[in-house]
Amino acid sequence: MTSIHARKTLLADGWADRVRLTIANGRIKSIEKGVAPRDADTSVGIVIPGLCNAHSHAFQRALAGHTEERGPGSKDNFWTWRSRMYRLAALIDANALTAIARQLYSEMLCSGYTSVAEFHYLHRQPGDAPDASDDAMLDALVTAAEDSGIRLTYVPVLYERAGFDQPEPDADQRRFATTLGQFEEHYRRARKAAGGRFTVGIGAHSLRAASGRSLARIVELARRDDVPMHIHVAEQQREVDQCLASLQARPVQWLLQEFDLDERWCLVHATHIDADECEALGRSGAVVCLCPSTEANLGDGLFPLEKFLEAEGRIAIGSDSHVSINPFEELRWLEYGQRLVAQKRNVAAINDRHTGRSLFDRAVAGGALAGGQPGGQLQKGAGADLVVLDDDSPMLLGHDSQSLLDALVFSGFTLPIDRVMTHGEWRVVDGRHVAREHALAEYARVVGRLYGERARDAAKEAVSS
Repeated sequence: MTSIHARKTLLADGWADRVRLTIANGRIKSIEKGVAPRDADTSVGIVIPGLCNAHSHAFQRALAGHTEERGPGSKDNFWTWRSRMYRLAALIDANALTAIARQLYSEMLCSGYTSVAEFHYLHRQPGDAPDASDDAMLDALVTAAEDSGIRLTYVPVLYERAGFDQPEPDADQRRFATTLGQFEEHYRRARKAAGGRFTVGIGAHSLRAASGRSLARIVELARRDDVPMHIHVAEQQREVDQCLASLQARPVQWLLQEFDLDERWCLVHATHIDADECEALGRSGAVVCLCPSTEANLGDGLFPLEKFLEAEGRIAIGSDSHVSINPFEELRWLEYGQRLVAQKRNVAAINDRHTGRSLFDRAVAGGALAGGQPGGQLQKGAGADLVVLDDDSPMLLGHDSQSLLDALVFSGFTLPIDRVMTHGEWRVVDGRHVAREHALAEYARVVGRLYGERARDAAKEAVSS
């Protein structure tokens, strides 16, 4: 049993002073407000709930910073970036994925994420036969999550085809493409393996990558098993145009027509939606996972946040390609993108005067739904996943409970994170992950191999072509 005494804590019913949290078996056993510390307590400053990173492609952590070269005479966009991503994916085996994901998940914890939804389609190792049923890549993610301590929601992803009018995957996609039958078998094995160690959701890569028939089947599975249902949708205008040509409807419009979208659904990006889709999607209760740093890096566009929030829409945040691993930066740039377009301030402060608090609360609630981890807030019986802020940080000095979260989202760049707890155990102490050295050493070994002389030559060839 562990007891924590915090000067200030953001509980499910709001801020409270001088709070003792008693932790047992990975859960919050009791909460006392307005009490003095005891000798056995770990005394800390400010305690807030951890956030769910609702959209992650772990292997892409090793790609960050390696695609910022403009090819001669080319127009760089999402599709040229994707070619570079495919080349990296082709090199990632289970050992490499373990090291990359371990480092990534440790970094997530240090920045205030306490859980992650891993949107995973690298189901086979390089060289595996198309019908291979080896789950080494799943095991790699589970090992990385357990080593780091992050709470994992594994979202296996169906990827059948190259596009609406391309029924077969292309050469770059064959490694992670599966048939519907193979995917269902993998999903069943994952649920059996979970055994309380991690949560399992279900996903389709996109409408262009999965047929309507197959999508209907996995939606049925998600509803039957009451698990989150994730899908990329309307990230690029080209996808919208192709969907209109193939299905005679826009992507989100088609999903709303074909399925009863509800809080189990997590639509990733949904960048290019029109006013009718925005209104209907907000009313549906589905969560939209926004990944502002990745969306900006790829030149995707801006989601119509204000209209969506006015329609009572739910949001979560994700780091996606991991060009940034900082939930508060994601929230900051989510708001700043809207300000630049609307030419006004505090766009996300719908039904709340304070923008930072509004964004944080929405991300906590939406992330809990997207991760299939009910709650997300600090209350009796909830999982003991929490973040301790250093209340002596210059970023937070002079702020009270009204503006603390505004300061955290909108001021400074060095996060004032002192400790992080998941499953009732301290994973970050004094701002450093407790297993930092091992994670970093293994990651350095892997990226050294990936970006050695051979890899550099391949990258140069890709740019020139």
